[in-house]
Amino acid sequence: MSGIRTREEPTTTREPRVPGQRRVTLSRLPCLEGLTRSGMAFAPAMPQRTWEEIGTQLRDLTSSSAWWLGDWLLFGENAYSGRYREAVERTGLDYQTLRNYAWVARRFEHGRRRDALSFAHHAEVARLARPEQDYWLRRAEEQRWSRNELRRQLRAGLAEQRGGAAADPADGAATLRIELPKPDLERLLEVAAACGLSLNDWAAHVLQSAVQARAEPPGVS
Repeated sequence: MSGIRTREEPTTTREPRVPGQRRVTLSRLPCLEGLTRSGMAFAPAMPQRTWEEIGTQLRDLTSSSAWWLGDWLLFGENAYSGRYREAVERTGLDYQTLRNYAWVARRFEHGRRRDALSFAHHAEVARLARPEQDYWLRRAEEQRWSRNELRRQLRAGLAEQRGGAAADPADGAATLRIELPKPDLERLLEVAAACGLSLNDWAAHVLQSAVQARAEPPGVS
């Protein structure tokens, strides 16, 4: 039976290779006794290792299909103009679902998509500015966060940035709210992301450094 497998893209390909991305190919899974659109039958003596491999391949296929459908719709929008929606209806695919996939796909060009993370991870941060997208996806990959954990961490980080996190009396922390014009905020986001920090952490570091520099006695000339 045919399954889905991912492998590293060969270096001999003429297409530009994106680090961390893998090409999806078909592989033989002899332990599958039957595979149809509505079900999958397994050999009774299937080794656990093979069963785990199938689960991994199904996970990759599920996440990849969202990217593929999003890219497919974006291509149709650009190539066939006003005719593409009628073609979509003939496929039987749900147009609104495709629109959702396409919106996320548009927010992440191929070189910024992380194979180690799911489509759902990317969807969680799709509304953010590009530097913050990269920051949170990098943290999710490094910390091996699930989609739900990324959502929790993201909400906590955004609450801090917006001044929504209450001060902790145990450590004497306080919240500082700063309002900036949007162009300035985007530039600061880029600087913070280049340092590998969230905007909140970067701003706190800069302010603390300024306080420490002012507190230091002047050097003797």
